[in-house]
Amino acid sequence: MKRVILAGLLTAGAALSACAYNDTLGRNQFLIVDDGALTQQADAAWAETLRTQRQSTDAAALNRIRNVGGKIVTAAGLTDRRWEYALFVSDAPNAFVLPSGKIGVTTSLLALVRNDDQLAAVLGHEVGHVVARHAAERYSTSTATGLVLSGVQGAAGDYGQAAGAIGGLGAQLGVLLPFSRRDELEADRLGVDYMQRAGYRPAESIALWRLMQQQRQGSTPEFASTHPSDTTRITALEQYIASRGW
Repeated sequence: MKRVILAGLLTAGAALSACAYNDTLGRNQFLIVDDGALTQQADAAWAETLRTQRQSTDAAALNRIRNVGGKIVTAAGLTDRRWEYALFVSDAPNAFVLPSGKIGVTTSLLALVRNDDQLAAVLGHEVGHVVARHAAERYSTSTATGLVLSGVQGAAGDYGQAAGAIGGLGAQLGVLLPFSRRDELEADRLGVDYMQRAGYRPAESIALWRLMQQQRQGSTPEFASTHPSDTTRITALEQYIASRGW
């Protein structure tokens, strides 16, 4: 029990000392690691992905991603780093961003979007994660949660393994996944801001998510998903775009 209390106190102390206000998001963030500390890991992950995943040889398609991405990056005020883009051959429509300035898009996603506005919605969302420092925040939250669970497991004696399993599931559903859903909605909102600032049509972000909704064959219940449901995203985007008069 002493270990549990100690772990809680340490985590509480870390939260107090690592709480930073993000003007862009309008909220506090728990950060015990900065983006710079993640850069080396991000670059290593990017190099591994380039080495192991098949890349498209369609130079025109990649150039399209770079052109749209460059406008979004400028709109987001992130021209202080060197951005790299890659087009990966995959049947899954997807895109990802690394905080060091790397963006990956799949051929399936590029085939899904119907215009550059929808591509801008995707890239704006990904760049939004970088501006919001979501990677550093998720890393910090996961690390702090792991410290608490380690304390609980150590104090549980013979029941340590069971307590760790139950505690891990509870932390995942109660803390980590909801934060991820919030992150996604924040990135959606920022992405709309950047695409509008770059000259693209914000309403196409809604059209994009309707396309995504149509192509999904099944879905995970929102309470157990790292992403909000398509319906939640569409509704949130409609409300935000209407509030901005776009």
